[in-house]
Amino acid sequence: MENSLPPIPAKRYFTIGEVGELCSVKPHVLRYWEQEFTQLRPMKRRGNRRYYQHHEVLMIRRIRGLLYEQGFTISGARNKMLEILAEERHMKSALPAEEG
Repeated sequence: MENSLPPIPAKRYFTIGEVGELCSVKPHVLRYWEQEFTQLRPMKRRGNRRYYQHHEVLMIRRIRGLLYEQGFTISGARNKMLEILAEERHMKSALPAEEG
């Protein structure tokens, strides 16, 4: 199933239906994941319609990979995502500041 997901178009916002197609996940699963993964917070507009940004689509793909391809449980995937995000923050803070 790896690399069989379609490329993410260069758009600013995606609807839940578009994200579902881009990530091969049903909309009700995305809504459930929002409850389980606090990092996943799509913007909500009129009538509680969700709008996801590019980084959230990437996060959903990462969550999907942990759950469906690597066999993590929801709580295991949640902990792994916290670990991954902490590592990424650490890597960003470890970059040398530009001199000017």
